[in-house]
Amino acid sequence: MDRLAWPWLINRFVDPETQFLFVPAEAVIRIANDEGAIAFDVPGVGLTHYKEGGNERVSFDAIIRRYDLKDPALLKLARIVRGADAKIPDGPIESAGLEAAALGSWEIAKDGFENMKIQFPLYDALCEYCRLKVQGVGKLEHSTK
Repeated sequence: MDRLAWPWLINRFVDPETQFLFVPAEAVIRIANDEGAIAFDVPGVGLTHYKEGGNERVSFDAIIRRYDLKDPALLKLARIVRGADAKIPDGPIESAGLEAAALGSWEIAKDGFENMKIQFPLYDALCEYCRLKVQGVGKLEHSTK
């Protein structure tokens, strides 16, 4: 589920010039070595799922940890992503909606790059939603323009 969450996180908060390669899982490490790239989201690499205090963490969490990202909205978003991608106790209700949107996006996108164009605005919106929640905005109000 976080296969597009972590590219969004890297693009928006680590390095907007990063280029992504989408390859079969069994080829990730080999191609990353050949290209001098950083491998993500497969067993045997640093930026993938891990356990912390007995709880599962996902690649999104690994990137937050590696790059020492402290934005409270990102930390709230990380819990939503984690709830959509892993079995966590008391997952946020937003996780189900993220899972549904992500699965649907993979079905309509022709490849990972098109899916980034589809899903990045979703993550932008979720991050802003989390920012408002962190600021204590109760009922989210909106205006029509």
